[in-house]
Amino acid sequence: MTKIAFITGASRGIGRATALAFAREGYDVAISARSIDDGARHEHDVIAADGTVLAGSLRATAAAIEALGRQVWLVPLDLLDQASVQQAVQQVTQECGRIDVLVNNAIYQGTDLNSGLLDLTAETLDRVYRGYVLGPVALTQGIARLMVEQGSGVIINVSSGAGESNPPVSADKGGWGYAYGAGKAAVSRLAGIINVELGAKGLRAYTVNPGVVATEALKATIGDQGIVALGGFAAPPEVPAEAIFWLAHSDHAGRYIKRTVDTQKLALDQYLVGNWRKKT
Repeated sequence: MTKIAFITGASRGIGRATALAFAREGYDVAISARSIDDGARHEHDVIAADGTVLAGSLRATAAAIEALGRQVWLVPLDLLDQASVQQAVQQVTQECGRIDVLVNNAIYQGTDLNSGLLDLTAETLDRVYRGYVLGPVALTQGIARLMVEQGSGVIINVSSGAGESNPPVSADKGGWGYAYGAGKAAVSRLAGIINVELGAKGLRAYTVNPGVVATEALKATIGDQGIVALGGFAAPPEVPAEAIFWLAHSDHAGRYIKRTVDTQKLALDQYLVGNWRKKT
């Protein structure tokens, strides 16, 4: 039986790379994001430095998956909209029938996300709550119920060091603000609850920290100065993608479920992506 992975935030970056990693290994893939088509505009978009919308869409990711010979389902999803979340759960339940792996990668990424503390508004915090807690938890509940019914499933939540440590510099110098850190801290707490409450029913859950990754959104939000502030090196999206696949496919004993997984270290330890640290 062909396994199915559901990857959120798959129009670009880590989500797109993860969807392709699963497809290359024989999985059919359901992918979700707000941007169905290239150039689509949405409220609270992350905008590139030149004022354009970031490249990437579900249709482009779907075409790449189909080129690998795998089936793909396009699932519109806006985490800020609870109706959209419920519709996504209903769609994958009806059209896919089962989900073997859920990767919670999508988040809210508006331009206000890294506002300084004294500039932070209640509206931003409300969007962070909906995009990092309410939406992802509702989505996870729906897919977890499906996994419990089928007797197995893996859930991987993409967090960040911002949810577990203090920024090296202030947000205006390339660090992160309270809203982003608080949102990712909430993401980091979900896997442990899943393992404690649903582990005996066949579920495994992980929290992963991709580290600094050279995504389109990272370049648009913190730029080169932010990358320098965070250590000066950004891994390609394929690094966390391959680590996420390895956890879902190979960690059957659950060795990594009790701690946040550093995907860059895991990729090096397991020789998942070759010599990606070599700078050219």
